[in-house]
Amino acid sequence: MQILKKIVVTILTWEARAILARYQPKIIAVTGSVGKTSAKDAIFAALSEWEYVRKSEKSFNSEIGVPLTILGCENAWRNPLKWASNIIKGLFLIIFGGKYPHWLILEVGADRPGDIKKIARWLRPDIVVLTGVPEMPAHIEYFGSHAAVLEEKKALAYALKRGGTLILNGDDIYLKDFRMEYEADSFAYGMESHNNFAATHVGIIYDKGRAEEGSKVRGAESKAAFAKPLGMSFRMSHKGSSLPVSIYRTLGTPRIYAALAAFAVGKVIGVDFVSIAAALGKWNPQPGRMQILPGHNGSVIIDDTYNSSPVAALSALDTIGAIKNAGRHIGVLGDMLELGKVSKEAHRRVGERAAEVCDLLLTVGIRARDIGEAALDSGLSENNIREYESKESARAGEELKKELREGDVVLVKGSQSVRMERAVFQIMSEPQNARELLVRQESEWQNR
Repeated sequence: MQILKKIVVTILTWEARAILARYQPKIIAVTGSVGKTSAKDAIFAALSEWEYVRKSEKSFNSEIGVPLTILGCENAWRNPLKWASNIIKGLFLIIFGGKYPHWLILEVGADRPGDIKKIARWLRPDIVVLTGVPEMPAHIEYFGSHAAVLEEKKALAYALKRGGTLILNGDDIYLKDFRMEYEADSFAYGMESHNNFAATHVGIIYDKGRAEEGSKVRGAESKAAFAKPLGMSFRMSHKGSSLPVSIYRTLGTPRIYAALAAFAVGKVIGVDFVSIAAALGKWNPQPGRMQILPGHNGSVIIDDTYNSSPVAALSALDTIGAIKNAGRHIGVLGDMLELGKVSKEAHRRVGERAAEVCDLLLTVGIRARDIGEAALDSGLSENNIREYESKESARAGEELKKELREGDVVLVKGSQSVRMERAVFQIMSEPQNARELLVRQESEWQNR
């Protein structure tokens, strides 16, 4: 099977390179340890009304996902006939031609050392977006150190075409240092005022008003206190001017960072900011990425089940801590995988933060027990901490459902293989729409 995979990857990569040579599309390549998919989606939302654009679907960011996006093909999973069909489609596009996008937005990821460097050998982007490489990045288990992860991500920036533009998260201290030493044209985005594109006046939008910026007061007496969150608002500041931006159906600073990246890309391409703000207001988040869903018995679910890493989990907990609601703040947190030697410390950090913002904490998985232990050590009552095995995410949701009440806000998050979407399915108010609203609903996943 591995030999067959290598053959398929080699053929698809050759076809992808031939297609790039023939059609010469402009390329926006997005990488980082956090926020890649959200940034890619925000950029697509900002550009798609003005340019003929194609983006990587879902998280097609590997040595096989990137060529599939360039070819415009779907993942064939274990179906050899579909893989043959993909190869034939690529050959047809090379030989006979056809309509092809002017811009490609490619997400590029790395599970192991060398993954990005392999792609960077033949991919020459016009714009590279680096979303951040936090101190405890995902997949660090296979790299051994943060520095090794950072070097892997930087390989994409070094692959920029002559005259290309680097766009990076200026709040990330490591990328800030990289920008100082890098010679290409660059823009930085982030929450801090030194960035070229900065977010200010960040707040949560409710169905009956808007919370005070940065407020973490629970049950405060305001018109928003008993309302449900709809999304987030902020002002995008650039060169002394600012513009109001609203993002719906999702929460969290990663979405704001993604939107800022879209403004930076729009600046390079020449799309006006007002149009970008309007497009972002219609941007639908992908399932499992801090998506706001109606929960059982009038509760609200923050579904962040696509995957998990320490920095993403901490950010998600900060987000629910900022929500004003009449009920409880509940965390349903699963294992975070591929963290290697920092795993225990990372889970304990998450547990300490959970104790600050959660009234009730459910953990799923062996590693997540460290979350519960740290929360207990940090003052959360033992009566408000429950533990489940790694295969019991559905059971955790089923038992939680029995006690949910109006005003409760539930964050559900965990690494991909823990399948935390099964917990969301149990507590969502519209399970009949799970296929459209939740991650990993394809038959290939359901059969695992």
